[in-house]
Amino acid sequence: MLDSINLRLLRELQADGRLTVAELGRRISMSAPAVAERVQRLERAGVITGYHAEIDPRA
Repeated sequence: MLDSINLRLLRELQADGRLTVAELGRRISMSAPAVAERVQRLERAGVITGYHAEIDPRA
């Protein structure tokens, strides 16, 4: 499940969870549909459990 491509996807999403599948694909040299399928598989498998906003407590 966590091959090198999925690990790259996860690193990119951890850095910026708002990236589009098109931008993710561009960053890892894959098509948007291929990225979308991988992200969906990771979500279904429970590897990706959600997306969140990071809050600055000083704001």
